[in-house]
Amino acid sequence: MIFVQTLALFLAAISLIAVLAVLKKAKHPFRTAASQATLGLGAFAAVNLLAGYTGVTISLNYFTTFVAVVLGAPGVICMLVVRILMMA
Repeated sequence: MIFVQTLALFLAAISLIAVLAVLKKAKHPFRTAASQATLGLGAFAAVNLLAGYTGVTISLNYFTTFVAVVLGAPGVICMLVVRILMMA
């Protein structure tokens, strides 16, 4: 269990460093980060609001919130694809 938590924290740190490196090259890094976080949370909310029609939900916890905020909409799409593959 400790290995899994350590691995998760390591991957989260790598993701955060990669996002910060990309934001460093942006013309307006704060505005870009805020808009990507907002889009990620919006995509996360949309997936859960449409759960009644699609039958696919993503639970709200620290990991999924981190992915939605840091990685944005692509992160939510990846979580959705993984969830759909796990259901099949």
